[in-house]
Amino acid sequence: MSLFCIPGRIVVSCDQLQQKGVATMACEKIFIRELHQRGLRLTPQREMVLSALHEAKGFETAEEIYERVRRLSASVDISTIYRTLDLLHQMGFVASVDAGDGQVRFALTALQEPHVHLVCQGCGRIIGVPIRDVEPFLQSLRARYGFEVHVEDVTFYGLCETCRGSSPSA
Repeated sequence: MSLFCIPGRIVVSCDQLQQKGVATMACEKIFIRELHQRGLRLTPQREMVLSALHEAKGFETAEEIYERVRRLSASVDISTIYRTLDLLHQMGFVASVDAGDGQVRFALTALQEPHVHLVCQGCGRIIGVPIRDVEPFLQSLRARYGFEVHVEDVTFYGLCETCRGSSPSA
């Protein structure tokens, strides 16, 4: 699963927390604490969205998340999904990526390594690339233009190896 960067925070997927022996909904406790610090509470709708994000196998559109939540409760409105995703994004629990097709995709996160996204314009695949892999590029911007880059949300668009039908060096 791809990751994202919040200034001053390192981010990792909840799947990776689970692989390390942490319960799947471990981030729920952190989420509840963060909500309380903001004077908010864990509503049933927020809990359902969080659960739907845990079920996702990668980045999904708000509509796909909505369909998952509707299986739990038909009374949840799509606007509730968007508001909850926005809140989760602001709090650093959700990464969002515009895949270039007019639809933003979301994935649940927790704590780990900053990265950038590569989005295939052919198949829509989203690949997380660690910042260390693009650091030479960032250093060249610093050296050439005197510009110190702070990566918050960087997405590169192109074609993956499968869609190009050739090797990575082609």
